[in-house]
Amino acid sequence: MDSFVKANSELVFSFSVFLHTKKNILPKIGDIQLPDFPLLLAPMEDVSDPPFRALCKEQGADVVYTEFISSEGLIRDAAKSVLKLDIYEKERPVGIQIFGANLDSMLQSIDIVEKSKPDIIDINFGCPVKKVVSKNAGAGILRDIPLMVKLTEEMVKRTHLPITVKTRLGWDTDSIKIVEVAERLQDAGIKAIAIHGRTRVQMYKGDADWKPIAAVKNNPRMHIPVFGNGDIDTPEAAMRMRDEYGLDGAMIGRACIGNPWFFKEVKHYFKTGEHAAPPTMEERVTAARRHLQMAIDWKGEKLGVFETRRHYTNYFKGIPDFKPYRMKMVTSDDSADVFAAFDTVLEKFGDFQFDPSS
Repeated sequence: MDSFVKANSELVFSFSVFLHTKKNILPKIGDIQLPDFPLLLAPMEDVSDPPFRALCKEQGADVVYTEFISSEGLIRDAAKSVLKLDIYEKERPVGIQIFGANLDSMLQSIDIVEKSKPDIIDINFGCPVKKVVSKNAGAGILRDIPLMVKLTEEMVKRTHLPITVKTRLGWDTDSIKIVEVAERLQDAGIKAIAIHGRTRVQMYKGDADWKPIAAVKNNPRMHIPVFGNGDIDTPEAAMRMRDEYGLDGAMIGRACIGNPWFFKEVKHYFKTGEHAAPPTMEERVTAARRHLQMAIDWKGEKLGVFETRRHYTNYFKGIPDFKPYRMKMVTSDDSADVFAAFDTVLEKFGDFQFDPSS
């Protein structure tokens, strides 16, 4: 029975690869050639900073995006916004994402962003948080599609760099017009679109619906890459997005927080149909140490220590009786204490075998 199940699963895997190969055309963002079904690191506030982007790039992310940056903050030279413009050669291709709803501010921010020499400029039309939406920015602009299109059109005219958009299905379930919206944004000149499979009202609740994203891709007038986002938390989910929904690539968000290996695991599964061995404890500790040190080098001791805390739960997920060590990592304000905790964990749990499904 086991041999029959294995043979059948291998047949299904081979057939899905065959179907994908038959339809495959390598995607491009402007003149940027991408590999077959690229994996993109999503722009995430206080997550997608240079240290984390470096780790994800090393583990197979094909395109990385910065944290989203306020256009108002940029034109006012706000330190936090300006710092987010830092990008490095080893990250390329890299996109800088900006958000806002005021045309003049968005156009001025384009001029500022260009000086950092990104490969792509991305417009955030999808952030659902209240402080952004209340200003009609992020997903708030989904209530005003004409403004959304106008902003995009003028921004495309302002720069020689390819403009891409990240958005959601709509404001709520009664206003989902993503097929029409995506086509209008394409006509305005964008070079790719990433769509999160939820509405703004949903926030991050419920399941992401990829069917409307597939409808965008299947629109015969669409010729730019259509990337899916939302609930891509296993290699199998990424394969379904590729083979069942026919999308051009996957934008990975929460699944890679504290788990930069996710990109490598997905690619391994695509190639072999099998799960890669999980990273060892030594690999996890090494990554956590590098992450913290790079964060300190970039933002200084205080912010470096603080902003890496959110990653430790996933770096060391699945270890029994780990709470005291995790608490040490996420409560200490002194990097020496955190580095010492890493050493202790490696010494105490160095032989721990991680569950591939965890």
